[in-house]
Amino acid sequence: WDTTRLLTDRITDAVVDELAGNHAASRARIRLLLLDAVLGQHDAAWLAAFDTDRAPLDGLAAVARNAGWWWPYEKAAVLCERPVELHRDENGRLDRGDGPALAYPDGFALYAWRGMPVPAEFLNGLASLTPERIRGEENAELRRVMLEHYGYDRYLADSGARPLHRDESGVLWRIDLPDDEPVVMVEVVNSTAEPDGTFRTYWLRVPPRTRTAREGVAWTFGLAEDAYTPVRQT
Repeated sequence: WDTTRLLTDRITDAVVDELAGNHAASRARIRLLLLDAVLGQHDAAWLAAFDTDRAPLDGLAAVARNAGWWWPYEKAAVLCERPVELHRDENGRLDRGDGPALAYPDGFALYAWRGMPVPAEFLNGLASLTPERIRGEENAELRRVMLEHYGYDRYLADSGARPLHRDESGVLWRIDLPDDEPVVMVEVVNSTAEPDGTFRTYWLRVPPRTRTAREGVAWTFGLAEDAYTPVRQT
């Protein structure tokens, strides 16, 4: 239910923004109207815990299977279509890099990258990113999205970054960003070979204060550097 609640909150906020803009009184009225909605398919998260083949929940379940949000009144009901597109990441957050993460038949849509709202036009430029454009983005949150989409390893290679430290645990890299904390990562090589005999490289995000690769790897296990003494790695 938690991920569904976050989604319904996002929809509510977006509808209020689109219909009322910055007009405070209108925003309040629209938000109250949306609070009266029965959530249709988004009620499935809690309906699944009950027997919905009989009264009193059979009607709610039938609507949930066939419609989106709806408003029942004494002599009429207003129903919305279900979304035609819904894209989430492994944590249930709205996530799509090449289009709307949530879209309805009437054109209403939400754009997001790993749960963070982004402008539609922002996504259109992700395919042509360059290190210079990433560094030039003033919005720190959007800059992080750019880095994630571009790839930290690719950014390090294309921007001519140099390693800060190297030891038996891996290589420590640092990306300095304007008006934001630096991105510090440890490059590690999987000790287990792939089926083709190669060894896969991974990038571990670690705190900016990290000074050695070993300290960074230890942090990912919740350990201090001097307590990280692996006997065998697999």
